[in-house]
Amino acid sequence: MWNYSEKVQEHFFNPRNAGELEGANGIGDVGSLSCGDALRLMINVDPDTEVILDARFQTFGCGSAIASSSALTEIIKGKTLDEALQVSNQEIADFLDGLPPEKMHCSVMGREALQAAVANYRGEVWSDDHEEGALICKCFAVDAVLIEETIRANNLTTVQDVSFYTKAGGGCSACHEGIEEILNKVLAETGQSFQADVARVQADAEKALTQIDMPAVSAPHATDAAASGLSTLQRIRKIEAVIEAVRPQLQRDKGDIELIDVVGKTVYVRLTGACTGCQLASVTLSGIQQQLIESLGEFIQLLPVSKSAVTAGA
Repeated sequence: MWNYSEKVQEHFFNPRNAGELEGANGIGDVGSLSCGDALRLMINVDPDTEVILDARFQTFGCGSAIASSSALTEIIKGKTLDEALQVSNQEIADFLDGLPPEKMHCSVMGREALQAAVANYRGEVWSDDHEEGALICKCFAVDAVLIEETIRANNLTTVQDVSFYTKAGGGCSACHEGIEEILNKVLAETGQSFQADVARVQADAEKALTQIDMPAVSAPHATDAAASGLSTLQRIRKIEAVIEAVRPQLQRDKGDIELIDVVGKTVYVRLTGACTGCQLASVTLSGIQQQLIESLGEFIQLLPVSKSAVTAGA
């Protein structure tokens, strides 16, 4: 499991400046509920000095997202807008005595919310510089510009690094090739060459697995269990616990989910009832996948299989 600093825990259990800010003259909204994280940053700026007099936030996300948002508001209060815009996502993480690598995307989201709030105060239309055709990760709606900027700002070198900082590539893995192209471009500017990381190789193997009939039920690889610090049995029980926890909500909407198999880092499930063919099924699976990642402390790919595929593999 991830190790959280005492300061992260403190800002999670006792967040500073949480809630709505009356009289805010700058508001920044970033993220998306469908992607698992959303943040609204509100600032009150002195129009004469452009000093941030107060800042508050509202967020939907994990403990690290709450802690990062709390830290951001503490950092920027008392700064001018130009000074606040110089705050990096690494400064937010450092303020909290560090974040787990898998949670660095929370600090990146905070920095984007600040940029959006300042733009709103100045009467500008803020955008994340997304251009038509530049969307790299469809699972989490991450574009090429954000990936490139984050690689440069944090000296990232692997696809896994990019996933930790932006969430891009943490879903279906179809965007890994696009991420590699951006990494190769940025690293080449400094005379470095990109080397495909192990995560990409494994993801490609898992993707190939989905193109064939479901295999017979098998246990997770021993190396996967060892990597997460859990025994094989503990790992399966955690996966079962997450799925059982979400079933009541799906059942209330006349749907359901069933665990079918665990093969390495891929968890196969079958959606039934109203969940079958539902337009929001991908959102549901993305949310469950994120919960599995949180619970196991490792990247997990959640894939749906049809009833016929299950029968074929039996």
